[in-house]
Amino acid sequence: MSKATDGTLVAAVIQMRSGRDVAANIDAATQLIRQAAADGATYVQTPEMTNLLERSREDLFVKIRTEREDPSVAVFAALAAELQIVLHVGSLAIRTGADKAANRGFLFGTDGALLARYDKIHMFDVDLANGESWRESATYQPGDEARVVQAAGTLIGLGICYDIRFPALFRAQAGAGARVLTAPAAFTRQTGEAHWHVLQRARAIENGAFVVSAAQGGRHEDGRETYGHSLIVAPWGEVIAEIDNDAPGYALAELDLAKADEARRRIPAIANQREFSLAGLRDTEAAE
Repeated sequence: MSKATDGTLVAAVIQMRSGRDVAANIDAATQLIRQAAADGATYVQTPEMTNLLERSREDLFVKIRTEREDPSVAVFAALAAELQIVLHVGSLAIRTGADKAANRGFLFGTDGALLARYDKIHMFDVDLANGESWRESATYQPGDEARVVQAAGTLIGLGICYDIRFPALFRAQAGAGARVLTAPAAFTRQTGEAHWHVLQRARAIENGAFVVSAAQGGRHEDGRETYGHSLIVAPWGEVIAEIDNDAPGYALAELDLAKADEARRRIPAIANQREFSLAGLRDTEAAE
């Protein structure tokens, strides 16, 4: 695929099966990023927890480092500069204190400079069928700041995984001008099978934006299963690139950014949005 022309970018989603060895995960990501860049990608995104998937809290804190000390941050910054791509590391597990961490995404520019970091806002604290249970907030400190960043010739909104279930986050980013929205993920298999595609497509349709979401896939060393199916969705809701399985790999699509503007003209949902109040049952009864 050729390099992007004016008003377009070539986006790639990197699908991984990260394990418990940080160095091995960095190497696996690096190989796929190089392949995607060689295939013409100008914006490359890796999944949530690129550097480590470790369910044991004790083992996690043995392996993770602060942002300054984390080896993957330096590797990926240098790789972005070498390949002259915008590199979006979906997230890394980053130590922020003795017993707390951040689920933190990084966006590096074509010169390797850090353009933005984003700490996942919504924590995956859920109890699923068949006894599967997650308490992300027991380990990770949630962020409280949404991010929209100028990169790759457009505004990009940063999100991570469970954030995709919170439409207000993406509507705020689209309202600020973002034409590309992101939700790199490590979606569980059972929630992915049920909801992954419809959530990605819904965020694209309601915001008239591209949605780019790299994913973890398969059975990991810590025992979890993730869904894979890394996606790129166009503003009208059609899937324009997908890894239709849970194996490591990459997929590319050329994003014609004018399609976001066109979708917003056809269905001006952002412009038509109005503030409203919510009346309670007692208020309604009183009015009657």
